[in-house]
Amino acid sequence: MTARETVHVPLNGGRAYDILVGRGLLAEVGTRCAALGARAVAVVSDTNVAGLYGEAVLGALGAAGLRTALVTVPPGEGSKSYAAFTEVCDALLAHRIERRDLVLALGGGVVGDLAGFAAAVLRRGVRFVQAPTSLLAQVDSSVGGKTGINSPHGKNLIGAFHQPSLVLADTAALDTLSPREMRAGYAEVAKYGLIDDPDFFAWCEANFAEIFSGGPARERAVASCCRAKAGVVVRDEREDGERALLNLGHTFAHALERLTHYDSARLVHGEAVAIGLALAFRFSARLGLCPGQDAGRVANHLALAGLPTSLAQVPGGSGDADQLLDAMRQDKKVRDGALTFILARGIGSSFIAPGIEAASVRAFLAEELG
Repeated sequence: MTARETVHVPLNGGRAYDILVGRGLLAEVGTRCAALGARAVAVVSDTNVAGLYGEAVLGALGAAGLRTALVTVPPGEGSKSYAAFTEVCDALLAHRIERRDLVLALGGGVVGDLAGFAAAVLRRGVRFVQAPTSLLAQVDSSVGGKTGINSPHGKNLIGAFHQPSLVLADTAALDTLSPREMRAGYAEVAKYGLIDDPDFFAWCEANFAEIFSGGPARERAVASCCRAKAGVVVRDEREDGERALLNLGHTFAHALERLTHYDSARLVHGEAVAIGLALAFRFSARLGLCPGQDAGRVANHLALAGLPTSLAQVPGGSGDADQLLDAMRQDKKVRDGALTFILARGIGSSFIAPGIEAASVRAFLAEELG
């Protein structure tokens, strides 16, 4: 494993791009953006991340001869809203960002989704660069072109597919994350092994502590996840089939986020995903699809990594079975009103399960709630 890795995303139509993984990449943001032919770069960030990296990033961009602007939003899921989206779009227009310029998303998944969506619709499409600063964003949300905001009806229901021109995953930025945010991001790392790579999940079980501490396992994990996601995106860019597998655990997770009103003090996305992964495997076991020992192994590992694995661990409660089921009906994978889940036949053997009966889901949720 080298200190730097490049993962190429070979999309057609001139939309191919690279994901660069390694320490110190933010210091190179100016030369990297200049190489894309931009004359101006608007940095979209949240106030916390801008306080840590904003000055250095703006300085690097300016040193490369680029006109710069900084647009900030409050941290947290609440900024994936209509109001914040409007403010960001208006600010980008006020800074005269043109189609050949760049929007730089500097932050975690919230900033990446929000800035990417603004870039997707601004002047009917402006190029953008992802500079993810959280583990969750580096291994998942910054790759693949999904952008969007939340609605009162559910998570990520308003958005667009808009691929970045470049992803700069500076793993040194993860040194400043809180332990809670690192753990939350790790749920998405483990997910890739659970989908279709049992060897990677076993590697995670052996090396997760080094991912947290910042050893070479961190770069290997980020690059491995990006490589896996890039392959899926190239084969199914707009989630017409295989890409739905990347939502393993997310039908449960998004329902929990909605019922906790996207309150990050109660539940952040990665924590919801961890509960969702454990539930997806237990539901699969309940349906007779997956060995119970595999479901137990998943929950045990996530718990060892410091993540919640049950509905009882949601601060302030997760609602009752009917409320959870109703929240799931707004999931993007719903077809003709029928629920679609990503279930598993075992670790590394997930599949798309359409048409799951609501009564079966409700009975499982009631059992989980005790």
